[in-house]
Amino acid sequence: MLKLPKLQTFDSWRSSRNFRFLFLGNICSNGAQWLQLFTAGWLVQTLSADLATTGLLVALVGGINLLPSLLIGPIGGVLGDRLNRKYLIMVLQGFMACVAWFFAFWNTTDYIEVWHVIAYVIISGSCLCVTQPIRNALIATTVPKELIGNAMATNVFTITGTRLITPFVGGILIANLGFSWNFVIEAMLYMGTILCLIPFKVSNGKRNNNKEKLNIFSGLKEGLVYLWKVDRALLNLIVLTVIPELLLHPVWFLLPIFTADVLLQGPEIGGYLFAVTGLGGFFSPLILGSFGYVFKKGHIVLGTTILSSIAVILFAYSNWMPAAFLLIFIMAFAQSLFRTTNGALIQSLVPDNLRGRISTLHFYVKGFVILSAIGAGWLIDLTSVRVGIACLGSIGLLLGIYFAIAFPRVRKLN
Repeated sequence: MLKLPKLQTFDSWRSSRNFRFLFLGNICSNGAQWLQLFTAGWLVQTLSADLATTGLLVALVGGINLLPSLLIGPIGGVLGDRLNRKYLIMVLQGFMACVAWFFAFWNTTDYIEVWHVIAYVIISGSCLCVTQPIRNALIATTVPKELIGNAMATNVFTITGTRLITPFVGGILIANLGFSWNFVIEAMLYMGTILCLIPFKVSNGKRNNNKEKLNIFSGLKEGLVYLWKVDRALLNLIVLTVIPELLLHPVWFLLPIFTADVLLQGPEIGGYLFAVTGLGGFFSPLILGSFGYVFKKGHIVLGTTILSSIAVILFAYSNWMPAAFLLIFIMAFAQSLFRTTNGALIQSLVPDNLRGRISTLHFYVKGFVILSAIGAGWLIDLTSVRVGIACLGSIGLLLGIYFAIAFPRVRKLN
């Protein structure tokens, strides 16, 4: 008689009070970020509809929020290993709530311009590049090592679940009430993160016991040396993120243009399309959290880069709405499966005293997404949105095949 595997979906949730509070806080924080990304893209698309550079501007506002991670991210990672991670997150989320309230008001005036949206996104990105890696690092400190994989998979629900709900709601609000209410909700979600983290208890050990530990640049160097000399598999895992984060992630920035130019629809349908990416991303952690890993984790991270790239290429040339929805679902499923597995491997391999720095270096790759976003936007303005998206998928496919051959250390990881 066939014996079904034990469901493990919420093992980490049941085992740790701290993880439950962090999970709820991450729902609020990630919901705010997805709502901002969706709303800012459509706002810029509306403000620049009569310009010849609409594609470039929409791609720019989507990718530029990760640009600050190139400068601020590594410093934030060191601070996350030296200071109280909980209070650092709470302070930055409170600051972002204030900025979001102000921008909601500013959007009601007649003075709103594209560069205002870009400036707002840059400010938000400066906080995001510090808080997101630290929130990921906190996950591994809330559960036993054997539950890190389950906790990472469960936490992905906070990313994919909010990506399913917030664009869906945001698109309806834009179509009926305009843009300002989305920024109001964003501010409220930041405040929700703070409230969820108040009862969270974190131990920072002996991080602040001597002045040497506050040297940011020596701390950053320590993390880089560890990757290069001690654990090259970790370095390979970080390099792999180039495909989903640098090449394929900009596709989501371009969804407003794809929806308007290819599907000939407005923000309400655009919200549904963006929400489908959340639905696709929702299923992969559900499967992993329930049944664990059937295949080697190394095989999964390599295979999903190839699968998601193929889905993007096919999506670029789908003008039938059901096909577009299905393909973006497959792409999001593969992306989420990669991020969950890759994150679990990294957090399982890295020592706790370097966790903040390695997590930040892992996040650091995302800062370069502005280059691929601008390149795709420029190509779209010269050709079409189909060509721009297809080029991103094609480069991702070629790199995915190369990495599958060139990274034997990753293939062996389980």
